[in-house]
Formats: sequence, structure tokens, C-alpha cells
Amino acid sequence: MADRVMKLASERAVVVFTLSSCCMCHTVTKLMQDLSVNALVHELDTDPRGKEMERALLKMLGGRGPAVPAVFIGGKLVGGTNRVMSLHLGGELVPMLKSAGALWL
Repeated sequence: MADRVMKLASERAVVVFTLSSCCMCHTVTKLMQDLSVNALVHELDTDPRGKEMERALLKMLGGRGPAVPAVFIGGKLVGGTNRVMSLHLGGELVPMLKSAGALWL
């Protein structure tokens, strides 16, 4: 299942795995929208194999914290809400997005 997650994660410069009922997932996807990033949002609760992918994401995140949101930039797992927000507040997120080709500015 980790192979499927990685395949999906490489489909666009930014991919966010979410659950439709997750408020932190909404926060992260809204941040990407506000930064003019056209992220691919994959809602696990609408995928027949979503539970399996959620377990694979949790393993990839080291088994700690929630499995979603899980943000991939340039095909690499960045992390969840805390990591993305820390990068943003530290001024590191925008350069990372530019490097991955997700931002043109």
C-alpha cells in the first residue's frame, strides 16, 4: 500500500492526503490554496482502499500523531499540520514549494 501512496504522491508537485471530516486537513489545504498552490487533494474516506492507505501513511510518519493531513512536496513526505505550519512560519515552505515547481512567483 505504501507503493500506491508514493505513486499518488508523485502525481503533482504538492499532494495532500486528507479526510473530509478533518479540520486540520482543511486548514492545510486552505493554506495551499492561499499560497496559490494547485495541490492534488486525495480524500482517503472517498477511496475504497483509504483505510489501508491511512495505515501506510501512519507508518511513513513514524507511527506518531494522526495519519492525516499528510503533505508531500516534490514527491517527498514533508509531514502533517505541525510540520507544514512550522515551515510556513519559519519562511521555509514557500522556497520548498518553488523548488518543487508548485509556485511560479
